[in-house]
Amino acid sequence: MIRGILAGLTVLGAMGLAMPAPAWAQYRNEIRNDMGKCAAGSGPAVMVTVDGVKSSQGKLRIQTYRATSSEWLQKGKWLSRIEVPARAGTMSFCVPVPASGTYGVAVRHDLNGNGKTDIASDGGAMSNNPSINIFNLGKPSYTKVGVPVGDGVKSIRIQMKYM
Repeated sequence: MIRGILAGLTVLGAMGLAMPAPAWAQYRNEIRNDMGKCAAGSGPAVMVTVDGVKSSQGKLRIQTYRATSSEWLQKGKWLSRIEVPARAGTMSFCVPVPASGTYGVAVRHDLNGNGKTDIASDGGAMSNNPSINIFNLGKPSYTKVGVPVGDGVKSIRIQMKYM
């Protein structure tokens, strides 16, 4: 009997009819920058153009979050991450999102590549380019960064900020 159940589950899994992935599986997806995912007819996705990258040293990290109070910039709640070597000037990224909805995008330039946030040298920015200052500690409200994304590709521009 157990063999029959296991065989049935294997068939359902092969057909894509097994139970949905656990809730935690939707988070922390490290992906590559596949610009083809933002081609006409693709989506939902966010085409992110980052302006003002200070130098070609270190790494640039793009992370998407749902623009909600319970997920925006919450540890471990990022949906997708692209991390690439920084290139001075302007860089573009295609970030697929799971479904239409409102998302926030956070960008970090780890100038020395040490994996830590060095306030005096690293850069940062967010969707909708909100004001970042010592009083909000670089964490503007999800309502300020939220970008509505439909079934297609939403293009946004983000301006890097450095101290």
